[in-house]
Amino acid sequence: MKVDVFNMEGTKLREVELPATVFEAPINVDLMHQAYIRQMANARLGTHKTKTRSEVSGGGRKPWRQKGTGRARQGSTRAVQWKGGGRAHTPRPRSYEQAMPKKMRRAALRSALSVKASEASIVLVDDLILAESKTRLMVEALNRLVGESSVLVLIPEKSLEYDVVTRSANNIPEAKILLASYLNIRDLLGYDKLVMPLKALDVISAHLGQEA
Repeated sequence: MKVDVFNMEGTKLREVELPATVFEAPINVDLMHQAYIRQMANARLGTHKTKTRSEVSGGGRKPWRQKGTGRARQGSTRAVQWKGGGRAHTPRPRSYEQAMPKKMRRAALRSALSVKASEASIVLVDDLILAESKTRLMVEALNRLVGESSVLVLIPEKSLEYDVVTRSANNIPEAKILLASYLNIRDLLGYDKLVMPLKALDVISAHLGQEA
């Protein structure tokens, strides 16, 4: 599959061939869904907690004698039916982590990238360079490249020139800058367009081009 390469001014420079092993992989919706659910589950903190009747304060003595009062028998004012009492069957600290083999995770990414490629939602640029760190410059560049769509911008590495791009995009609500090596299913499916320089394409191809 051939994709156009643009410069930051939106001018077409040439065409490049996308690696078929990454961008023309079989599309497996179930696998992408599993990878997405796993990522969302692993992001949960699991620190929710309520106190049981053994953890709330007070209620040390029996509120009234067992028989002869005409009222229901009670052993503590901190039982679950009392105001200020403990709680039963409520959330406790736990881990929501889900396991998924690396081979399956990479296959899910290849599947999602193939979907983006089939929808013509991948935009390649020769390089991401801004003269200065200005949100306005980044907005203008993205409008020329993808219009008003939400966009995920991949950078190949951390460097001074890409730091300018990152700071310029921090205040753009519908844009996110991400290292190519950190590409994940949630961000990939969460944005309409994918913009990346050729160096980032090389990083993705090296990372996902092999089945291992």
